[in-house]
Amino acid sequence: MDDVSAVDLLPRLTELNRIGIALSREKDIDRLLEAILMAAQKITNADGGTLYRMDQERGELRFEIVRTGSLDIALGGTTGRAVPFYPIKLYDDAGRPNNSMVVAYAVLNDCTINIADAYTEQGFDFSGTRNFDRKTGYRSQSFLTVPLKNHEDEIIGVLQLINAKHRSTGAIVPFSEADQHLAESLASQAAVALTNRMLINQLEQLFESFINLINAAIDDKSPYTGGHCQRVPMLTMLLAEAVHRTKAGPLKDWSMTERDRYELKIAGLLHDCGKVTTPVHVVDKATKLQTIYDRIGLVDTRFEVLKRDAEVRALKAKLDGLAQGNTAGWPEIEARLAAELKQFDADRAFLRFCNIGVERMAPEDQQRVFHIGTSYRWRDVDGVENAQFLSEDEIRNLTIRAGTLTEEERKQINHHIEVTIMMLESLPWPKHLKNVPEYAGGHHERMDGKGYPRGLTREQMSVPARIMGIADIFEALTAKDRPYKKGKTLTEALTILGRLKSNGHVDPDLFDIFVREKVYLAYAEQFLDAEQIDQVDLSRIPGVPEDILP
Repeated sequence: MDDVSAVDLLPRLTELNRIGIALSREKDIDRLLEAILMAAQKITNADGGTLYRMDQERGELRFEIVRTGSLDIALGGTTGRAVPFYPIKLYDDAGRPNNSMVVAYAVLNDCTINIADAYTEQGFDFSGTRNFDRKTGYRSQSFLTVPLKNHEDEIIGVLQLINAKHRSTGAIVPFSEADQHLAESLASQAAVALTNRMLINQLEQLFESFINLINAAIDDKSPYTGGHCQRVPMLTMLLAEAVHRTKAGPLKDWSMTERDRYELKIAGLLHDCGKVTTPVHVVDKATKLQTIYDRIGLVDTRFEVLKRDAEVRALKAKLDGLAQGNTAGWPEIEARLAAELKQFDADRAFLRFCNIGVERMAPEDQQRVFHIGTSYRWRDVDGVENAQFLSEDEIRNLTIRAGTLTEEERKQINHHIEVTIMMLESLPWPKHLKNVPEYAGGHHERMDGKGYPRGLTREQMSVPARIMGIADIFEALTAKDRPYKKGKTLTEALTILGRLKSNGHVDPDLFDIFVREKVYLAYAEQFLDAEQIDQVDLSRIPGVPEDILP
């Protein structure tokens, strides 16, 4: 070591240790890169510096951060000002190593380069430096260039410091041996911190890509649930941010950190992952008779058979009369045929209407379906003439009281949340994501304990799980891409949501924030069609507290 005294060195070593700890805690790549360069400048008392990142694919060094204190230059990083310099190639077009550039030489030869004066140094091309000096009036003198190497001994970047300043006089001096050792030590710590952060970011990207892969699989099965899987997380975060901003009421003390936000985002993306196991013909059941196709077409065919048989009977009756020389009964035969055909058409139209799946089917309509299904007879493909017109399964489906799903199919749909919980609870979640199964698995629970799959009450559920419950319902109400219904307007959806608040289905405090902060409108402007965004009269929405009303 040179003539630096232990007294001078101790504070710098202490600072180096403090910097190392700070670097290990930084999560943002831009801020981390900035912190590395500024720390290096501080411990070596350098006026300027540049941090380069290695681009292995292109074989070049990219400018990331540029700082020069005396010129008040700050580029890259968190400044928002891009570095306007071209990358430095490690090899020329002929594949020869670019040893004339200091930073390229440091990478190619895996070494630190300490230059006392760029203007007298031999063997390197400092023409760019001199051009910069002529334009700015600066005098670039001492250079310290240190490679950054990761845990696999690969160079991932270069730290270059310019113009060491004497700590007493401020004069530009060469970088000392102590400066070099401190910079190399910092470079080692910085490389570890940068590599760790890049690995964490890559793992997070991989994890989110895997989540998107699951949603893509669901989307491929059903474009309807695929859109749902993307919109619910967005609405969840809109409502969560509104709660975070709230400064009054029962939830005024609830807040989120960045980690909390990420955890809730992941839970939102995974909240319906169990639907990957739900049969597509159940998920997309647009009509009551739909399986892998809509069986109403088979019913139409049977009606055509009934009409054909009726016409054949009428023709035979006419022929019998003609053979007996009596055509006086023909008008009655034709009238009876016309009445039969009219009734067939009316019953077919009725069954087609029932097949759509209204919100509430009247008992008399259910009885009429049963009557049609058991009264008519037709000849089936085996020639059986007394086959029942509608099968028991068709009658059961066509008499569904509300919607298009039978009780068995509804259980299949509901089972997806149990699969979701099972899948998520089987994963070894890290500490900052440990609540994902609870958040994602609670969006079908009710505040009064009548939800599923676990019958949890409001007190047993976290705020994020309750938030996701409202988001899931409101998205489903307004979704315009479902095969079995139209997307509701804001007024219609808020009216239903208000009733759900009143009957203990959704969290009342969250509903109030949802309305007060106009979360519904922020969501609508992003995802709903213009005709769905009507003028909402809050005084007509049930459950809206008086202090929110205009």
